[in-house]
Amino acid sequence: MSNPIIVNSVNKANLSFDDTAIAFKHQNNKDLKQSFWLFKLISNNLLVKIGPFFTKAALAIKLPISGLIKATIFKQFCGGETIAECTQTIKKLADAGVGTILDYSVEGEDEELVFDLTAQEIINTIKKAVEMPTAIPFCVFKVTGIARFGLLQKINAKEELKDYEKLEWEKALSRVENICKTAYDAQKHLMIDAEESWIQEVIDDLALQMMRKFNKEKAIIFNTYQLYRHDKLADLISDTTLAQVEGFLLGAKLVRGAYMEKERRRAEEMGYSSPIQPDKASTDRDYDLAVAFCVDHLNQISFVAGTHNQHSCLLLTEKMEQQQIPHHQSQVYFSQLLGMSDNLSFNLSNAGYNVAKYVPYGPVKAVLPYLFRRAEENTAIAGQMGRELSLIAKEMKRRGL
Repeated sequence: MSNPIIVNSVNKANLSFDDTAIAFKHQNNKDLKQSFWLFKLISNNLLVKIGPFFTKAALAIKLPISGLIKATIFKQFCGGETIAECTQTIKKLADAGVGTILDYSVEGEDEELVFDLTAQEIINTIKKAVEMPTAIPFCVFKVTGIARFGLLQKINAKEELKDYEKLEWEKALSRVENICKTAYDAQKHLMIDAEESWIQEVIDDLALQMMRKFNKEKAIIFNTYQLYRHDKLADLISDTTLAQVEGFLLGAKLVRGAYMEKERRRAEEMGYSSPIQPDKASTDRDYDLAVAFCVDHLNQISFVAGTHNQHSCLLLTEKMEQQQIPHHQSQVYFSQLLGMSDNLSFNLSNAGYNVAKYVPYGPVKAVLPYLFRRAEENTAIAGQMGRELSLIAKEMKRRGL
């Protein structure tokens, strides 16, 4: 029932996250310069704040700016507008030993027809993963991509559904099950992304339901634990116990989180206790404890450490060394976003660890909310932004640019 653990002597690789030659070997001089100037622009807080408004306004009056967006910020953080367009990026990452997680990043829809189309698109990413098995180790989806947010919110709040909403929910459940069964039949790992706390309980329940069904022999379905929430370390531990008792394997993706300001604002406006940790130190503590817990329970857990935090990456490599877990252990993956923290992704891969990049894709206009979030997140972590710029500048100097 449990995942096999291969324990043998590990050849300690020379791992340095400051090796820019490895970090940027996949970028030619032109792309490197473009990345530098793009991060320079993104680091301007005022530009990031007013950019979304002017971009939406320009698109609304049909100014021809889609081409500009596609050639700059879209190119940095997205693989293309279609799966076919992503193929070049997938191959480029694979050549450097980094896997791809195709992420169809269309957001904010609420029509049944769109949900059906999105579900089919997610299934198409699984089919692409079957075509390129080593290059695409994981697939992913958001439940809000295939089910109405308001419906999930109502179920999460334990409110009674009307007859048409019950039918709507049955359709949503059918989409989730079809996607998960497709992944199971293809034997491809499938991650379910975390979302806002006021719909997360229903997503967690769905994820566990799918794990019970499809994670008997190995972890196929992965749920996401946002450790900037003060209750998620406890959830990870209790879910592991549940998996052990009920006889299935737990798939876990560990992240810090992506909705902090929204969560705190809503809690304050509605007068309930915020689910978010009181400070960053508490988040970092719980994240690192979650990593350690997963390493200690590899007989029950397969996990993905989704992090741009250098300390957390080093911690995981050290835990693996201490327990003589091979770098290429199939149950342990590192993950970062395309276009960010290449010094982590490519140096980890070069040292023999399993690494996969999230590669978002979709029509430029539809992916804009994702791109705006990336820009806002970058300015919110000024230290990391400065690090990205300094590493690129270091590599440009090394190349004599």
